[in-house]
Amino acid sequence: MPSRPQSSRVAVILLAAGRGTRMAGTVADKILAPLAGRPVFAYSAATFAASGVADLYVIVHRDRRQMLALGAHAPTPALFVRGGRERQDSVVAALAALPADITHVFIHDCARPLVRPAQLRALLKLTRRTHAAVLAHRVTDTIKEKLPAVPLRTVPRENLWAMETPQVFARDLIIRAYAHVAAKKARVTDDAQAVEHLGRSVALLANPHPNPKLTTPADFAWCEFLLADGRNGRSH
Repeated sequence: MPSRPQSSRVAVILLAAGRGTRMAGTVADKILAPLAGRPVFAYSAATFAASGVADLYVIVHRDRRQMLALGAHAPTPALFVRGGRERQDSVVAALAALPADITHVFIHDCARPLVRPAQLRALLKLTRRTHAAVLAHRVTDTIKEKLPAVPLRTVPRENLWAMETPQVFARDLIIRAYAHVAAKKARVTDDAQAVEHLGRSVALLANPHPNPKLTTPADFAWCEFLLADGRNGRSH
């Protein structure tokens, strides 16, 4: 378990409120769907519990009835918060539920079930120095930009990174960031983007292991292969 100052308490926001529209109806709730014999949510919950990084868990879901199912796999102590219409609404609701003594916050999409405990500990250590840190990997594909009436353009990929979760922040910073986003009526697709609106930098922690997001039905097979193969450093 990582050491931390006595006055420092860490919360984890586990986002499980996504609608899963790109699952095309194959599962009723992808966070509760079985993955190699366990609910998807159970993987993130168990990894955070094993890492020792957290003092409190805030679990976000859009359906109060389904929260009971999540509760069977939730680490403790835990709070349950009802999710909002958009991802950022769910994050804001969870941030508002945090006790006053929380100093740092993990925000994790539970649709990424393959994150590892060592990465969580490294992220927290980095965030204590930088106030904002995210798990990410370098873009390896050739990326093209297509604009109306403009020739196709290749975007240099040397400085491109694909964002993952968890993303970790000093509590005051991420609350200010989302307040700023709300004031501007802006839409953000991840939490780092909210901090970017303040003009603040975000540190990147390179992830050498696959950490895919369950977005389409085919992603379940891919994650099950990774679990069985062990290349992500995990086994079920």
